[in-house]
Amino acid sequence: MLDTVDFNMPQPDKQQYKDAHDELMDKLVVLQQRAVAEGAGLVVLFEGWNGAGKGSRISDLMYNLDARATSVYVSPDINSQEVKDFVGHNKGVSGFFPMMQEYWKALGERGHITFYDRGWYTKAMQLMMAKSEAELLLPQGGTRHYLESISDFERQLTRDGYVVVKFFVHVSKKAQKKRLDRLYDDKATRWRVPDKKLASVKDYESAYKLYDRLLEGSNYDFAPWVLVNGEDKRSANLLIARTLVDALENALARKQEAANKAAEQTEALKTKTKAAMDAQSAGVQSEENGVNQKDAEAIAIAQHSFAPAQSRFEIVANHPTVDTMKHNLVLPQSEYKKELKHLQSKLFKLENLMFQARIPLILMYEGWDAAGKGGNIKRVAQALDARAYTIFPSPAPTKPELAHPHLWRYWTRLPKAGHVGMYDRSWYGRVLVERVEEITPPDAWAAGYDEINEFEHDLVDWGAILLKFWVDVSPEEQLARFEARAADPAKQWKITPDDWRNREKYPQYKSAIDDMFRLTSTSYAPWTVLESDDKRYARVKALRIIVGALEERLN
Repeated sequence: MLDTVDFNMPQPDKQQYKDAHDELMDKLVVLQQRAVAEGAGLVVLFEGWNGAGKGSRISDLMYNLDARATSVYVSPDINSQEVKDFVGHNKGVSGFFPMMQEYWKALGERGHITFYDRGWYTKAMQLMMAKSEAELLLPQGGTRHYLESISDFERQLTRDGYVVVKFFVHVSKKAQKKRLDRLYDDKATRWRVPDKKLASVKDYESAYKLYDRLLEGSNYDFAPWVLVNGEDKRSANLLIARTLVDALENALARKQEAANKAAEQTEALKTKTKAAMDAQSAGVQSEENGVNQKDAEAIAIAQHSFAPAQSRFEIVANHPTVDTMKHNLVLPQSEYKKELKHLQSKLFKLENLMFQARIPLILMYEGWDAAGKGGNIKRVAQALDARAYTIFPSPAPTKPELAHPHLWRYWTRLPKAGHVGMYDRSWYGRVLVERVEEITPPDAWAAGYDEINEFEHDLVDWGAILLKFWVDVSPEEQLARFEARAADPAKQWKITPDDWRNREKYPQYKSAIDDMFRLTSTSYAPWTVLESDDKRYARVKALRIIVGALEERLN
């Protein structure tokens, strides 16, 4: 792709440039204010050679734009020696955090413009150049892995109301050397050109090949590359401004299209629900709560119709279903105490070894209300050093979280390599509560299954041990626990009107859970059921699985 940039094109004269530039900037300022008002997000990535002028191009834009709705993130260079020396490499861990996490954390809200001065492509190229030829041949170390993570990120942004614009500022080797030398010769700017940047000119040819490979492999329909002649500042500024004007107009148009589509899908869901109700026999009142269970089943059928037929990821053949759950598994109290103490002691020792090996452990708990998720997490935490773990609850999202893509709140809440992250409910809220309660339009939660699979794929590729627990309990045992909580003043805070109301929606939740198992029980992150009608059994089973997973990785 890089060979298509023509360094010999005539540049516009000074007056032509000024008139065209001023007109484009006026449009850009107006469009930015509309984007803020309507919540249309723009992500602008500047990649290119050292000394190509990426920072100057961004500065020119920032001078004109509203800084309150604009942010700039500068991606730091990696330290090649630190990458090679990272102790976790011996256990399959690529770094303290997944490669894409820093870019998720820097992402501005919808309605804002986020500029990235260098980003995920530079980071991928630097990581590849830091690795040996043998490592690049491995699936988790080569170009393909990086491009998969990158395409997932960019695709998810565009699905969620952002427009992604990618500029590559290209200069020749001769021009790069001249600019870097000029910066180095000036005492005021010498700090910007460390020795490794000067030395990078020697690697121009090999870096050119890697850049070209990355550009060709990532020129996506939803996020194409715009190649910029960095040797002609006037033409570069005009091309960039014109592209951003078009991008914001596109973002605003897409925002309206998404709103129209959401309204259409709401009506389609109502139509399908009515059709399913009409197909059912006369409604039967539930003795428990007076809810028409036939209507609930009809709603479940209508919601299920929007779920994907299959995942693009490999799904295990023996994935769980609600109807195959076992409710008669019991562990005697005497055996429970002995096993609990034994497994917690092993986990404590393994966690110390895990920390030294820099292996991240992610434990994710979903399940029915009152199934025992919190008690299970407590028994795991009891065995760990308090400095080594974090428990992440998933309450209703905050205003900033709602202004970002769904997975942003989880990308920004990951344990550091060597630490444990425990999630009391999780990213699966998108395909459970948001689906059942009709909080999210069907196309958004339907896309959520593979977005979750992509997220978990990145976590596993990073080197995390990811264990996904479904804590199960029968409806009868759940009711008994609800009633016991309601009768105990010390536990009444655990039971809410929403818990009772969720029982009325059992058919919808059952359908959503079965679709979740069917579409997210991937080969690399399968579900494990913790049969929790007897909480003791579930606690010991979870500890046994965690200990086994750590022993397998450490050995």
